Amino acid sequence: MILCSNPRAQYLSHKAEVYVAISEVLESGWYILGEQVRAFEAEFASYVGVAHGVGVGSGTEALHLALSACGIGRGDEVITVSHTAVATVAAIELAGATPVLVDVESDFFTLDLEALERAATPRTRAIIPVHIYGQPADLAPILDFARGHGLRVIEDCSQAHGATYRGKRVGSFGDLGCFSFYPTKNLGAVGDGGIVVTDDEELADEARSLREYGWRKDRISDVAGLNSRLDELQAAILRVKLKGLDEDNASRAGVAQQYDAGLRGLPLDLPRVRDGATHVYHQYVARSPRRDDLRSFLQDRGVQTLVHYPVPVHLQPAYQGRLAGAATLPETERVVGEILSLPIYPELDEADRDRVTQTVVEFHGG
Repeated sequence: MILCSNPRAQYLSHKAEVYVAISEVLESGWYILGEQVRAFEAEFASYVGVAHGVGVGSGTEALHLALSACGIGRGDEVITVSHTAVATVAAIELAGATPVLVDVESDFFTLDLEALERAATPRTRAIIPVHIYGQPADLAPILDFARGHGLRVIEDCSQAHGATYRGKRVGSFGDLGCFSFYPTKNLGAVGDGGIVVTDDEELADEARSLREYGWRKDRISDVAGLNSRLDELQAAILRVKLKGLDEDNASRAGVAQQYDAGLRGLPLDLPRVRDGATHVYHQYVARSPRRDDLRSFLQDRGVQTLVHYPVPVHLQPAYQGRLAGAATLPETERVVGEILSLPIYPELDEADRDRVTQTVVEFHGG
């Protein structure tokens, strides 16, 4: 079976260095918020192009703490999309705020600016654009809109480690950027983990305090916080993998280019790249009006595919009927019936790439 993603293959490609990093942590005797976390926070912030990084327990918690650091909570509205991992919306509600959902662009699956303009109200406090599948959202007009209305912008970069927009890495544009290190991400840990990045020292200090019970000194809670800490083992492993992130992203782009060439001319909509942006292909997502038949055909021939995401957040049982904006998402509801994620990861070899494209061609009668 050709897997859709393969975090074990990435571990094996870094195995020797990962073993050394783990051993150093175990021998140190310091396992929470130590030198490895501090070093990774600085290295990853520098990679993104900002001054501060705050390691946390997950990408969901990165978003939650970013919102809380901005003082956003009960009575406040936060605009985002429904075509995303449920974590984006869950984090807004964890902060006590109200999610307001808007539609996505049909070409890039990211937040639609016209929908954003219609959704803003006097209660709106922030916008969370999601850089989905590794494709940056169109940040310039979003930032212009936010500045004109006094809104915070918190980038959800959980699928876009290393992606660029107009020459800068995502995560460096908004007030804060949030990343997940879930094992299948472009930069993946061997468990959960996340980080908040920012150029704003006050916001970084607030997030740092909130991740550990609201402590600022002497284990005294100045504000009500929580426990959401990136541990030393994960930080050490991430430091190893960070060194190869650009090379891994280039390998993903190579897979995508091979798919583009092999699938061109078929009745599929292949991934498009926004002008002035680089796509890092966390997923290679094509659209097909025969998606379910194609998926079954591939599965029967040993090619695993996934759907990211089969049900938009506003139609999932926990959220159905109670989220603002849910009635005005026609493109979101259209795309979920057509999208299909093909296998993509840096270690996917040439033969398996060919097998994927040849099987898709075979389905279409080639």
